[in-house]
Parts: sequence; structure tokens; C-alpha cells
Amino acid sequence: MHTAQSTTPRARVPAREPRAARRAVDPLRAEVFRRWILGAVAVSVAGGGIVFAFLAFAAPILLTPNETHRLLIRSTATILVFVAIGVPILLRLRRRRFATSTAWLREFRSPTEQERQQTLAAPREAVRVSAATWGACALAFALLGGLETVPAALYIFGTVAFGGVSTTAVWYLVVEWVMRPIAARALDGESPDRSYGPTIERRLVMAWTVATCVPLLGVATLTIGYLASDDFRAPRTLAAILVLVGIALVVGLFTLVVAVRSITGRVSALRSALARVQAGDFTAQVLVDDASEIGRLQAGFNTMAAGLAERERIRDTFGTYVDRDVADHILGADDGVDGLEVDVTLMFVDVRGFTGFAENLHPVAVVTVLNRLFERIVPLVHRHGGHVDKYAGDGLLAVFGAPRRHDDHADRALAAALLIADAVRDEFDGELSVGVGLNSGPVIAGNVGGAGRLEFSVIGDAVNIAARVESATRQTGDVVLLTDQTRELLTGAHAERSAFVERPGLILKGKTTPVQIFAPVTE
Repeated sequence: MHTAQSTTPRARVPAREPRAARRAVDPLRAEVFRRWILGAVAVSVAGGGIVFAFLAFAAPILLTPNETHRLLIRSTATILVFVAIGVPILLRLRRRRFATSTAWLREFRSPTEQERQQTLAAPREAVRVSAATWGACALAFALLGGLETVPAALYIFGTVAFGGVSTTAVWYLVVEWVMRPIAARALDGESPDRSYGPTIERRLVMAWTVATCVPLLGVATLTIGYLASDDFRAPRTLAAILVLVGIALVVGLFTLVVAVRSITGRVSALRSALARVQAGDFTAQVLVDDASEIGRLQAGFNTMAAGLAERERIRDTFGTYVDRDVADHILGADDGVDGLEVDVTLMFVDVRGFTGFAENLHPVAVVTVLNRLFERIVPLVHRHGGHVDKYAGDGLLAVFGAPRRHDDHADRALAAALLIADAVRDEFDGELSVGVGLNSGPVIAGNVGGAGRLEFSVIGDAVNIAARVESATRQTGDVVLLTDQTRELLTGAHAERSAFVERPGLILKGKTTPVQIFAPVTE
């Protein structure tokens, strides 16, 4: 299917489309092609000008004045012919190739696999064209020089070839930079299936070649040429070497800067995005605009950030149905949550007379009332370091001391219970009342369940006693009751024995051993 799309007449010969269709050009596509042409002109003129000037300066060392004059005339004529014939041909071929590989931009659609490959391989193709062009030029200029002497031909071929290597390397970096926006669209945030460009190591080696290797080879070529000359002139030799060094400094520095920036710019973007992720912004993404290993790193970072965002979304959703402390505890455990014996204080809260209250209300109204109740009392549990272990219809079980450990869990539980009593009284003004039972003791905290369905909970006799103490509030009329086990653990202001009144004679359902129960004295 992809092949059929990429070989339609419209995509294969875009120049034959109707004029109205050709005007519908994507702005990005037009801007990139304009930069491509300007870059090609600038790089070619700079490279050709440097080589021609160097030939004109160094040729008299190997040739007589008349031979040098004839060589420059022939070279100028060759350049004019190439500009008049070769440049238009190359420009037309480039335009047609660019139109074919970016037809998907003009048609405002996603690229086919073939179009994606052509787009990502554009810098590599540009290098091949540039290398072939410079190789032909080196051969042509060598033949022109070879009409005089063989050493001159070799010197000219080496000079033009070295200039072509430098220019081609610079041209690759320029094309890679120019095509970056279109490459980003073609990749669309995905990792390239294979590398379409040099790795970081090869880019740095390429920069070293232009900045160091080529100039040194140029000096070696000059030296060989001068030694082969019958008329060795030291001043001109030294001047030629200094010119070559100056060219190497300028071209080499430019190439190094462009090569390094093609890496450091993306690394800086990754560092900025990483800082956002570290700050908790998991929506951070980087633009995937490279078809080499850098692009894979960019796409890998985006995948990682998306995974963290999904994990945070699960954590938030999980925390909606499970207490946040429990959710963090479960998510942070490597191999599940094993049962641990811990000392805690348990709080049972239940609505009094809820069955009669609910029978005259619509179910939606019942849920609304319960949500109002829990919205007032649950934050008070959290504020004092407890967590809601489970909701049971019109009541709940809260735990203080697990999974987050607190030595003063009894004080925290009593403080929360007294605030809950006040909050319910203020919220419902007698329309609704609750009973709160507290008990402290050892429990097993961990996973409970099976068949792939687990729940973090607390198990032990202390839980049953807390539930029975809450039921006893209906007999005593107290809002808050606590066992002697809880009272003995209280510290500070809560430890005053005169602050509690014992409720003797209560028999807790299902308990054979008497349990002392107390009610806090309230003003």
C-alpha cells in the first residue's frame, strides 16, 4: 500500500501538477527548500573560491608564468561552463527529488515509508552528490594542469580533492540542520527504525578530518610539490603554507562549531526536559528531529516520560480508590506487601440510625449525604497521620500507625475522633450523628485476598474490639468511646486520667474477657 502511494503520478512527477495545486505549498516545505538552495550556494561558492584562490596563489611555484596564466584561463572557462550548464541541471534534479520526497507535506498527510526514508536520507544523498561533483571537478582541473606537467596535475588534483572533502563535510552538517524541521515531522516523535546519519563518534571524527587531517595533508602535498619543483622558492612556499593554515583555522572552527552544536543543542533540550520531569512535570517531551542514535535517545526519553506520566496517572487514580499512603506503600514495594505485626490504634466510625434515615430518601440523596459526611471526616483522619482502611456502607475503619509508623498513634487517633464529633455536629446540626470507637493493640498489616484480588488491610482481635466499642456508643449515648488499651498509650494533655469517665458494666458482643471502656470528658 505504501508503494502504491509513493508511485502515483502526482508524487512521481510533481512538476506536472496543475498550477493551482502547485501553489498550495506547505510553508515549512517552501522555507526549507529556500534554505537548502541558499546553503548550497554559500557552501559551494566558499569552497570553490578558497580552492581557486589557493590554486592561483600556489600554482606559480610549480609552473612558469605562462603556464600559470593558461591554467587560470582554462580553470575560469571550466568554472563558467559548469555554472552555466551543471548548476541548472543539479538544481532541477534537486527540485524534483525534493518535491518527490516531500509530497506528503504538500498534500498535508503522513509520509509513506518510502517518503520517510527519502526525507531522512536527504543529508546522506546530498553528500553523495557533493562528493561526485567535487570528484569530477578535481579530475577536470587535474587534466587542465596535466597539459603542462605531471607534478602540477597531481598537486592540482590533491588541492581540489582536499577542498571537496572539506566542503562536502560542511555541506552534510548544513543539510542536516536545514532538514531538521522536516525530519521532525517525518519521524513524528517515533524512534527511527535504523540510522540514517553518522553517529556522534563519526560526526566528531568528521569534524577532526576537516579541521586537522585535511590541512595536514595539504601541507604534505605542498611539500611534495615544492620538492619536485626545479625552482624552489622558500618565501612563496612559506606564504602558501600560512594561507593553508589560515583557511584550516576558519573552516575547521566552523565545522567543529556546527558539529558540536548539532549534538549539544539536543543534549541541552534533553537536560531541560529532564529537569522538568525531576520537578514533577511528566508532560515534558523533546522534539525528535534526528535520524541517528540521537533521535533514538530523544524518542527513548519521550517514551520514558510518557511511562512516568502513565504511572503517575495510575497512582492518582489508585489513590482515589485506595488511601494515598497505602497506594504509595503498595507501589513502593518490590515484591508485594508482606504481613507485618505492628501496634496501631483503630477507629471505627458509624452513622447512628442510618437505616431509618435512608429509607425515606432516594438512593442518590443517600449517596450525597454520605459523601458530605466523608468529605468532612476523612481529611481529619489524614491530617492526624491515619489512613482509611475501608468504607463499610455508612461507616469506615481508620488506622493510625500503619503503614506510616507513628509512636503517638493513640494521641493522633483520639485527637481526630474528637474533631470528627465536632465536625459532624457542625455539618448536620443534629440531623445526623455518628459513633466513634477507638482501640489499640497489635495487628497484622499486609495483603489480604487471593485469586489475583488483594487488599491491604489490618487483621487482629484489636480490630474486632474497636468495632464493638463503636457499637457500645449506642448504649451509653457517648459520641466517642475508647478502651483502656488506648487510654494507657496516651501522652501529653490526653494522658490526664481525670479527662475520662469509665463506662462500667458494658459487655462487648462476642467477647468473653471484660474490656474497660472510657468516654472522654467534653465541655
